Amino acid sequence: MIGFSGQSQEVKKKKNAKVSFEVDGICGMCKKRIETAALKSKGVKFAIWSVKTHQLSVILDERKTDVKKIQKNIAAVGHDSKGFVASEEAYSSVHPCCKYRDEEIILDHEGSIKKQKKKTE
Repeated sequence: MIGFSGQSQEVKKKKNAKVSFEVDGICGMCKKRIETAALKSKGVKFAIWSVKTHQLSVILDERKTDVKKIQKNIAAVGHDSKGFVASEEAYSSVHPCCKYRDEEIILDHEGSIKKQKKKTE
């Protein structure tokens, strides 16, 4: 009876769990790098990152991976997320346009977005 009650409290891992979390980045090149790193994580079936909201949405097999492993893989390619900061070496490897920690580059990207909006209006 004791063994049975212990098993019933075990959390069942989902085959198609949907998870979202924030990942730092700034542009389309960041998007490709973040999504590729997530998809290379064993058990990740789908990954899409929003440049606007910085949210990465994934569908994963919890029996094969977890969010921490995905975040670790993303940090390895130079992008920070909650609890995982990319090493200086990894961050330095991203394209100069993708330096999301640099205030000047962030402002430059915001200016580019405003220019694009004016062209489409």
